[in-house]
Amino acid sequence: MNALRPPADRRAVRPALRTAVALAGAVAVLLAAAPAAPAAAGVPGGPGTHSLVEVEIPGPEHGGDAGSGHVRVPADSGRAATAPRLSEAGRAADGQVTKVIDNGPTTDRLDVVVIGDGYTAAELARFRTDAEEKWAEVTAVEPYTSYRNLFNVWTVDAVSPESGVSGDPGPDTVRDTALGSHFWCQEIERLLCVDRPKVDAYVAKAPEADLVVVLANSAKYGGAGYNEPSATLGYEGVATASAGHPKSGQVALHETGHSLGKLADEYFYPGVPEYERYSGPEPADSNSSTLTADGMAGQRAKWHRWLGEPSPDGSPVGAYEGGGYFVSGLYRPTDASLMRVLGKPFNLPGVEAMIAGFYRHARIVTPLTPAARTLRVRDTARVSVPRLATPDGRQPEIRWYLDGRELKRFAGRTEVRVAELWLLDPRTHRLTVTAEDRTASVRDPGLARTLRSTAEWNVRF
Repeated sequence: MNALRPPADRRAVRPALRTAVALAGAVAVLLAAAPAAPAAAGVPGGPGTHSLVEVEIPGPEHGGDAGSGHVRVPADSGRAATAPRLSEAGRAADGQVTKVIDNGPTTDRLDVVVIGDGYTAAELARFRTDAEEKWAEVTAVEPYTSYRNLFNVWTVDAVSPESGVSGDPGPDTVRDTALGSHFWCQEIERLLCVDRPKVDAYVAKAPEADLVVVLANSAKYGGAGYNEPSATLGYEGVATASAGHPKSGQVALHETGHSLGKLADEYFYPGVPEYERYSGPEPADSNSSTLTADGMAGQRAKWHRWLGEPSPDGSPVGAYEGGGYFVSGLYRPTDASLMRVLGKPFNLPGVEAMIAGFYRHARIVTPLTPAARTLRVRDTARVSVPRLATPDGRQPEIRWYLDGRELKRFAGRTEVRVAELWLLDPRTHRLTVTAEDRTASVRDPGLARTLRSTAEWNVRF
């Protein structure tokens, strides 16, 4: 969840303000007064008095901006009938888990769980196709392209009694779906909310989810970012998107910038008095700063290592004023990255943060020989190291050590026979293998140290 948020008393949509900003040619500002106590009054499909969660609103379909601020909604704000109406076949299919992309064991990979809403039992095959196509959109963007082999992708079938989702085509359309997905959440047409407890019930069926995507069976533009990590299931956040809209993959990508990269929003609100100038402390977010480029260089702070470098989003890395919702007082690394404008790539500091986020969940050494056993002279220590798809072809560096001393002759190998170690004494030794990603896309030494994985065995002659 971002360090910077609109003030709690500004988180509902104010139509007059939104209209004024639109007339000024700026992005619609979605700010508002959240209720002091959790209540669903005024929330379409609101279930009653329950906990509130904060969600990010995607920017207008044709506005270019990646987001339009945040709003608080009941966690279980979905629209759905209270009693399930599934056929016998639907009940049998409901909750089925499929591993659609398998790059290794769950413990060593970043596991993405995709759940569909508004798909009937007869439409489940299309849901899986939609999930694969949406993942292909995500992995067409760096650094997902280079690191796609660090991910597993699972689908969980959520069978809905009716096809489609509420709010499509209009606010009066109500459909009975498994997760209660609906547009017009908080009266914002493009805000696609879900019943998060129901989402969690399906997420729990998949192995150890790290990131969750809900695809609505709709071609209407919309989505939402539930970027608060799950306290019970441990995953980073939920991105909702419409399966049939060409921009929905970009909406999901932007949300993963928050959940995986811990990146701040880089858009801002011209013409809104409370966001004219930031005067607070230095933000924790890696892509937001109160420092100018000279200040960063002088203090060796934030993205100073990238200053002056040409960035994939089309401008050199510098300090561009405006970001974190504020017009002035805060700086962003480039003019228009994905954290500001849908359809743009991540900028260089954003790529670095995303890679570090991948490695919070993924390991690049998977022991194929169980580490719990003691290896003898006839045994072989084997590991699997995923291949990366980096533009320069650089692969993780593999090194082997015996009792802490590097065995340089084994560099690059994924298996070593114990007999090759030339052990001459009967004591127990420690055999270690490391794989390290030395990508040029990570310059921060602290982050670079996290791109390393190890496996170890006891060995005896």
